Parts: sequence; C-alpha cells; structure tokens
Amino acid sequence: MDPAPRPQASHVDLSLASPIAQMAPQVDFRSMFESECSYVVRSLRRLGVQERDCEDVGNEVFVRIHQNLHSYDPLRPIRPWLFAFCVRLASDYRKLARHREQPSVTEQAVAPGTPEDLLIERQKRDLVLRGLQALDTDKCAVFTLHELDEVPIPEVARALGIAEGTAYSRLRAARQEFTAAIRREQAKGNTP
Repeated sequence: MDPAPRPQASHVDLSLASPIAQMAPQVDFRSMFESECSYVVRSLRRLGVQERDCEDVGNEVFVRIHQNLHSYDPLRPIRPWLFAFCVRLASDYRKLARHREQPSVTEQAVAPGTPEDLLIERQKRDLVLRGLQALDTDKCAVFTLHELDEVPIPEVARALGIAEGTAYSRLRAARQEFTAAIRREQAKGNTP
C-alpha cells in the first residue's frame, strides 16, 4: 500500500484556516502608506517628535510596519495598530539626549481665513501640542488615541498591549496633567 502523498511545503491549505481568517481582506502596504501617511506624521507630532524630524521618524515607522505587516489582523481598525508603532518610535526619539530640550512648536498649514482666524487657530494648535508635550509617552499615547483619534479604550488597550484598567488609569492621569499644563500656559498668557 502506497503512503498518502505529502503536500508540498509551499502549498497552503486554506481549508485548515478559520472561516474568519479566510474572509479577512489582505492589506496592501502601498495603499495603506498613501492613505495613512499624514495620520502617522500627525500622531508623531502629538507624541512629541519635532516637526523637522517627523519625516525621518515617519519613514522608520513605515519600515517597521512593513516588517510586521504579517502580524496585522485586518479585521481590526488599522489606525490603533499604526499608532502603536508611532508610540514606540516616538518614545525612542524622546529618549535621545539631543531631544531632551523642550521641542519648539512650529507652524503648520491651516485652512484659509482672515489673518486673525489663522493666528487664533495656530495658537490653539500650539497650546494643545504644549499640553501633549507635558505628558510622558505612555499617558500621551492613551490620551491622543482616545481623546483626539476617538478610539474606544478597549481598542486603545489592545493596540498598546496594556490592560484596560491601565489604559483607563493612564487616561485619567493624562487628562489631569493635560488640564494642568493648559492652565499653566494660560497663566503665562500663552493662549488665544
């Protein structure tokens, strides 16, 4: 009696995969890069990366994403997953000695309007960035992902690899620290 033929090593039998895995859409790196690049850069700014370094750090984020694309679950939202890479690289960035000085807040493009409107919008944006810079990376990550990107806390916890209770604790502390930082700036007269 002949033994049953063995499947070739390169053959993947999708019938063994779960029905959900079979239905999961595949992520195209190029499309994801094009649609999410501005989100990654914006996230890096919020996490304390200086404007002049966002492109370089953003490129490194996408290198890491490309290396780990196989670990992404396409049934989950992509932005929290991308944000986790931003957090790790922004944390590394902030640890470098040359970045220990308070980062300067730089001007970004804003929608057309009167010069007064543009100035007020810039001042508001600068105030928020200064408030975010007052937070440590862990709190800033939870605060930014939940408050600014409107991601539910269970998804924030999953994306950052922390317990939900930890995410809630960091959010509560971040809200208090952010509010205190804004009040300090207002006391200095640095608000619109």
